[in-house]
Amino acid sequence: MPCHHKFQNHLDLTKIDFEPTTLIVGTFNPSWPASNNAEWFYGRTAKNYFWDVLPRLYGEESLINAGANEWKRFCRDKQIAITDLISSIEDAEPDNPEHGEMLKGFSDKAIEHNFDDIVYNNIVQLLERRPEIRNVYFTRGVTDAFWRHIWNPVAHYCNVNKIHERKLLTPSGNAFYQYGAYNNQHPENKVSRLEDYILIRWKQEWHF
Repeated sequence: MPCHHKFQNHLDLTKIDFEPTTLIVGTFNPSWPASNNAEWFYGRTAKNYFWDVLPRLYGEESLINAGANEWKRFCRDKQIAITDLISSIEDAEPDNPEHGEMLKGFSDKAIEHNFDDIVYNNIVQLLERRPEIRNVYFTRGVTDAFWRHIWNPVAHYCNVNKIHERKLLTPSGNAFYQYGAYNNQHPENKVSRLEDYILIRWKQEWHF
């Protein structure tokens, strides 16, 4: 039995009731193990600052303590759609404790190095169906060959069609490494909170 995306039915954007102009793309949100308590995309807010950073990017209050209804309402108001690159991991076995531990950590590297049969969400096809989308963001870097291979066709499509495409600093706690390096290099201008550093970096890439 494969591990499907927890919100697999939402990945193709057919369930949204508005025309998005911006698309934010993540990696994968596993449907198991049961410890995944996310209500929606980027919903594990104890270790992810997405719903703090994105509203503040628009000059609004953080939604880190809100829930799925408020997050969806915000996205509708700002014409933002959210999806992920991976639809399912076909060779993940729920009865395999090692697979459970790998997915429990929500690590992109665990997916990259331990699974081979992966079903991807066709982002290029999605953009072809949604020509109103003019801004596309991927919430991680593509320095690793695995993710670069998946993302490069998306970046190429955006470049050819004059769509604003950028890679964003991860909104997860893994941004701590770049945050720490920045503060070490700028002792006279340190950023006091990780989420504020992520916001600064996102402002450098956003379309306004």
